[in-house]
Amino acid sequence: MNILGIDIGGSALKGAPVDTKSGKLLAERHRVEISSPCSHAEGVAAAREIARHFKWKGPVGIGFPGIVVGDKIGAVGNLGDNWVGANGAALFRRATGCRVRLCNDADAAGLAEMKFGAGRGRQGTVLMLTFGTGIGSALFHRGRLFPNAEMGWVPWKGKPFERFAGAAVRKRLDLSWSDWADRVNVYLGVMERILSPDLIIMGGGVSKKFPEYRKYLESHAKLVPARMYNEAGIVGAALAWERGDRD
Repeated sequence: MNILGIDIGGSALKGAPVDTKSGKLLAERHRVEISSPCSHAEGVAAAREIARHFKWKGPVGIGFPGIVVGDKIGAVGNLGDNWVGANGAALFRRATGCRVRLCNDADAAGLAEMKFGAGRGRQGTVLMLTFGTGIGSALFHRGRLFPNAEMGWVPWKGKPFERFAGAAVRKRLDLSWSDWADRVNVYLGVMERILSPDLIIMGGGVSKKFPEYRKYLESHAKLVPARMYNEAGIVGAALAWERGDRD
């Protein structure tokens, strides 16, 4: 099935048509910059531009950076609290003129990695972590998704862990890979104590640099880099549409 996948990040919307059987993008992805926080008007306009760029009339899956339950948006991180409580499916349906389904953005990336990437065939407990502006997470057991597991928001010293160990923190503080890994190790230790994963997939932009910091990481679980890279969110958003058909 061909579905337009759109991944909403803290600074841009990225989208492309996806063949959900192969996990391949059917065209070069299109990117539209947004502000952070982002207004409804700016966000839906970016989605409209992506749909129009591909002249899309079919189903659209959207990975949204926040809690998603059905069509409604719950707690939101960097995109802004103005999205909380909104009917996201209705907003983006009006913008694109297409049938729309939303899911949590990290869940979307996890779905892609479990079907086509580093988690393929794994039946134990798998935790995918996306290190970017914050820390997104997707939790699977025996191949089934536990939705909206916002493990980046687990508190640490009074603040969410993502403000201590996110990739954006490394850039802002100009941390070396070893110094950043020290922070990540604290976070991984808490995740292992709570969830006891068999496999941890390190995603987000830093997954491309995995060899540079792997030697500094400590974990009882097997640690591997994500394989889908920047396409995971787009592919996973498309897969979430099909998952909605089965649920």
